[in-house]
Amino acid sequence: MSVVDELADGLEKARRRSLELLRPLPEEALVAQYSDLMSPLVWDLAHIGNYEDLWLVRQLGGPAVLPAVDELYDAFLQPRARRPALPLLSPAETRQYIARVRGRCLDLLSAADLGSEDPFLAGGFGYRMVIQHEHQHNETMLATLQLSGIESDYGGFESDGLGWAKTGESRVPAATFVMGTDTDPWALDNERPAHSVHLDDYFIDARPVDNEAWMEFMEAGGYEENSLWSPDGWAWKSQEQISAPLFWERDGGGVWKRRHLGRATELRPNDAVQNVGWYEAEAFARWAGRRLPTEQEWERAHRAGLIEGVGEVWEWTSSDFLPYPGFRPFPYREYSEVFFGKEYKVLRGSSWATHATVGRPTFRNWDYPVRRQIFSGLRTARDG
Repeated sequence: MSVVDELADGLEKARRRSLELLRPLPEEALVAQYSDLMSPLVWDLAHIGNYEDLWLVRQLGGPAVLPAVDELYDAFLQPRARRPALPLLSPAETRQYIARVRGRCLDLLSAADLGSEDPFLAGGFGYRMVIQHEHQHNETMLATLQLSGIESDYGGFESDGLGWAKTGESRVPAATFVMGTDTDPWALDNERPAHSVHLDDYFIDARPVDNEAWMEFMEAGGYEENSLWSPDGWAWKSQEQISAPLFWERDGGGVWKRRHLGRATELRPNDAVQNVGWYEAEAFARWAGRRLPTEQEWERAHRAGLIEGVGEVWEWTSSDFLPYPGFRPFPYREYSEVFFGKEYKVLRGSSWATHATVGRPTFRNWDYPVRRQIFSGLRTARDG
């Protein structure tokens, strides 16, 4: 398969996923906002098309499809909480819009010089960026659906339910390794450049923390006000009044269940716990006499093949989201650079809702430590 065919196939598969995800939903579900943390689903879909129009049509010399909507679908200009009040395209108009953009995008792709010295075109970087962007919004839309409580059945979009057995921890010997990448054609700016990192030996959980271990943490008073929680964590907890991971609920007999895409499901003991924030993850690690791994430790262990279960949940690390030595923003500052700082924590791996084009060893996700609606969990570590 040629690179052009590969990219066209990637664009088509991402779009098919977007449309299949939303196809069963009535119009009122597409335009509703279920949380101030999330956009109406129809906003996400139009934003996907607008992003493609900006980067794969206008950036490559084509005429804009619908420039009048640029401001409506600019994620930096429009905070999520106020997006429902905007004069958004209707679901039907949105589908027409993204189809028109895609047609123009494919016309330009057929003539694109992917051997160009232009780093945006070279090897199809810009196309890979846009494909990943759509898949990332698919995961965001799944998080919105989870919050909505709408009963949905998306087959392959549901968790694999691996039913893991406990396998303890892995020892990672001291070493200097190359972190990040200069060569992966899918890698985004914050994954670059490749650089050497030395780590002393340490231990890391072979698999993510599971529901059974989390229940033990809860029964030991993990959500009660005590030394397990940092002052920042308590300020957050006192506002939220949480007592369990998000979407956990007790049935009439007092048994904990988890609501997954609108259905109450039995908690499988060995499935990775999910929808926990960084403060909960950090508190669990301290309760267990351990700590969260740094993102350097996580990547080293993953590259060495010493951890399993990657892909069930995003995994919180102790690391702030900061640039690598020699970082250069590309193709725009707002992808990564404006988020660097101690305000965000890094998550590694991927979740059951993440597409394979995103779930690679070097990919860096980030979010506020209070976020729980993302499909996030953890594994713990300790010094060697």
